[in-house]
Amino acid sequence: MRRPRTAAGFLLAVFLGACGIAPNPSPSVSGSTAPSAQPSGNTPATLSPAPSPRGVPAVTPIAWSDCGSGLECGSILVPRDYANPAGPSIRLAAVRLAAADPKRRIGSLVINPGGPGGSGIDFVRGSASSFPKDIRDRFDIVGFDPRGINQSSEIRCVDNLDHFLAIDSTPDTAAERSQLLDGERTFVEGCQRRNGELLPYVGTENVARDLDRLRAALGDQKLTYLGLSYGTLIGAYYAQLFPDRVRALVLDGAVDPTLDLDELHHQQARSFEAAFNRFLADCARRATCPFRERGKPGPAFDALMRRIDAKPLPARAIEDDRLVGPTYAWEAVAGSLYSRGGWGVLASALALAERGDGSLLLLLTDPLNGRRSDGSYSNLIDANRAVSCLDFPAARDPSAIPAKAQAWAKDAPRFGPLFAWDEVDCAMWPVPPDRIPAPIAADGAPPIVVVGSTGDPATPYAWSQSLARQLSPASLLTRRGEGHTAYFFSSCIASAVDDYVIDLKAPKAGLTCT
Repeated sequence: MRRPRTAAGFLLAVFLGACGIAPNPSPSVSGSTAPSAQPSGNTPATLSPAPSPRGVPAVTPIAWSDCGSGLECGSILVPRDYANPAGPSIRLAAVRLAAADPKRRIGSLVINPGGPGGSGIDFVRGSASSFPKDIRDRFDIVGFDPRGINQSSEIRCVDNLDHFLAIDSTPDTAAERSQLLDGERTFVEGCQRRNGELLPYVGTENVARDLDRLRAALGDQKLTYLGLSYGTLIGAYYAQLFPDRVRALVLDGAVDPTLDLDELHHQQARSFEAAFNRFLADCARRATCPFRERGKPGPAFDALMRRIDAKPLPARAIEDDRLVGPTYAWEAVAGSLYSRGGWGVLASALALAERGDGSLLLLLTDPLNGRRSDGSYSNLIDANRAVSCLDFPAARDPSAIPAKAQAWAKDAPRFGPLFAWDEVDCAMWPVPPDRIPAPIAADGAPPIVVVGSTGDPATPYAWSQSLARQLSPASLLTRRGEGHTAYFFSSCIASAVDDYVIDLKAPKAGLTCT
């Protein structure tokens, strides 16, 4: 997966922040680390080192230190290669917002926001206060950066991505295809040269093993976990590897473990196409939509994208020297479909672009690509590629992609070519995939909750249905509505999830919310 527009999705909290609807930073809370009495059904926490199987060194409890805004930071060491536990170690960074009511504390709620490449540390810093009071009172909310990501032994392929993001990711001429392939080779060579020793070990199964060591370092005998988007794949593998160590597992916006990269991308292309058509239909109906274009926004959009392809737009309003070509424009469109709240911003961005200014499109894409206000980048894109190409087997012949793009355009005219060309990364990746797509099982685990949204463009609802069947008897919760994931968009879903996480009461089968 080339950029976070693909497989397991965008970093949810970052996108919401870009649209101005993210919660405020977390309030200051008590930093107490004392374990508390546990309710019925939960195993009491222990802070003593936990034994580890197959010769993996025992886990030492995290030494937390204050890192501002009521948060505490710490880290653990994990084997780089679990097949060689005595070999080199890598450091995983974590952050926690301590339970506000220590006397009623249950344990830790560990969160992964997706990606791959999303920072759990950044997510908790920006979004911990959005959790309901009952959750914040009774759980330490914990985020961690998976191996290779952000503060955890980050993978870094190039120092600045401006040049790479300016390359047309939907090439339609021989010259554009050559430029894209040359750019990919340069990026891949940088990844191999600078991270060669780590690249083979950043796949999701290793992350799931890291998660178990984090659980032990937190002092929890069993894991309570919320995984969003790609975070569901981590959680599903955890349940398969360690079913007896699951306390409560919530998998929201599920990735289907049975899919290879080709089928995953093709299904995403169709899903984004459908979501974008719903956006266009909504815009056409509303007289106040900035991009209504006399009730025909679809043809107007297609004409606009042809003009951007022929001549990228300046970003005049924000006085940015970068030109907004097809890649930036497509990422702005795809990213805005992750939340119904993003539709209005997208319409305004397209209307401004229609007037010859790509400023708002550029402002939408920068957070999605991990670009900071000073022009530097997080390693979101670098890590996204590294993890995705290990997790999802892909064809190794880039010359086959043009025919695939043409074929996918039949059922996804706008998004099919975009997602087909996205596979060029893994076609060139220097490390072969280490995961075989297959059904997953968690025999012996307690009830697990899977959540899916019917209008989710990035992780289609059918994936949540499939994962719930694989993890049977998992409960499937359904949100009828637009956007990626459900917990932060539906009070009905949130209430059912919170009851499950706190009291271990599995939601009733077939629960559907809006």
